[in-house]
Amino acid sequence: MRDDSRLILVGQVAGGFGVKGEVRVTAFTADPLALTDYGPLLRADGSVGLTLTQARPDKSGVVGRAKEIATKEEADALRGLKLHVPRDRFPEPEEDEFYLADLLGIEARDAQGKAVGSVKSVQNFGADDMLEIAPVEGGPTWYLPFTKEAAPELNLAGGWLRIVRPTEVGEREPE
Repeated sequence: MRDDSRLILVGQVAGGFGVKGEVRVTAFTADPLALTDYGPLLRADGSVGLTLTQARPDKSGVVGRAKEIATKEEADALRGLKLHVPRDRFPEPEEDEFYLADLLGIEARDAQGKAVGSVKSVQNFGADDMLEIAPVEGGPTWYLPFTKEAAPELNLAGGWLRIVRPTEVGEREPE
């Protein structure tokens, strides 16, 4: 079920650093220097965005040199560029662990096992991870907190997630 060609967001170009063509990259990885281990960092369309040839830690990521950048102006022009890595470049997670990207496309099932939708995306708006669910019957997507209460069972190998719909989580019927 898992698509190992899926791209995972790992960083974003913050702009130039200094006057010698270095680039600052905000890292979304546990170890910012890991950005140099993944090979070329890709744009959302899969084309090469940045190839870090050397890097050093910075307060929010790394500062370094990239094959595609020779001047501060070129680095500044890439500001905001989101950088991705294919899922298959990451190590397999430990038992009982997974990457959030592995949730994309899995089936969302209710307590009776009926498919109610599929996970379209995983978002974080500041408080916690939210699963964006695309309903089976079509129509607008809706969000579900990715908590044990709202998503009590995950079967990645089977490609499904048991959910408790928002109207069922902690709400009582009006009296």
